[in-house]
Amino acid sequence: MADLNDASVPKLPRGVKLREDAERGWLLLAPERVLTLDAIAIAVLGEVDGVRSFGEIVDRLAERYAAPRDQIAGDVKTFLTDLIEKRMMDVSP
Repeated sequence: MADLNDASVPKLPRGVKLREDAERGWLLLAPERVLTLDAIAIAVLGEVDGVRSFGEIVDRLAERYAAPRDQIAGDVKTFLTDLIEKRMMDVSP
């Protein structure tokens, strides 16, 4: 499992793109792979800019949705870890 902490900075790796498709909605495109995204995934990926840290992303989402930070952190960590394992997300320590 990826070691994500509050200081980690997630970013989309080269070749992975977030795109909106008129028929299928929002997609995460990678070489030979496509993921269809739901509203939660879009909200998380909308915060991933290669500059904001994991902690900043969690704080922004917790504030925007008035949700407990610990719950948001767990959900975001699970989602981003899955993308890291699929090589659709990079993270710098």
